[in-house]
Amino acid sequence: MGLLNSFNQWKEARYQNHVSNMKDQGKCPDCEGRGYTVYPYNEFAYFNSFECPGCQGSGHYADWEEMR
Repeated sequence: MGLLNSFNQWKEARYQNHVSNMKDQGKCPDCEGRGYTVYPYNEFAYFNSFECPGCQGSGHYADWEEMR
């Protein structure tokens, strides 16, 4: 279990570092400020790739934090 816990801690620390970097830049961490996310398409599901679900398409950190 020590290896699994170490991996989860590393993953969480990496995510928090990503969020703090995006906060400093004022960008949404989910779409990196683009305002949209692109998902792999397949024939069974449709995803709207033109609006980020985290920031509602604005690309701003403040909107992402509000939606969180």
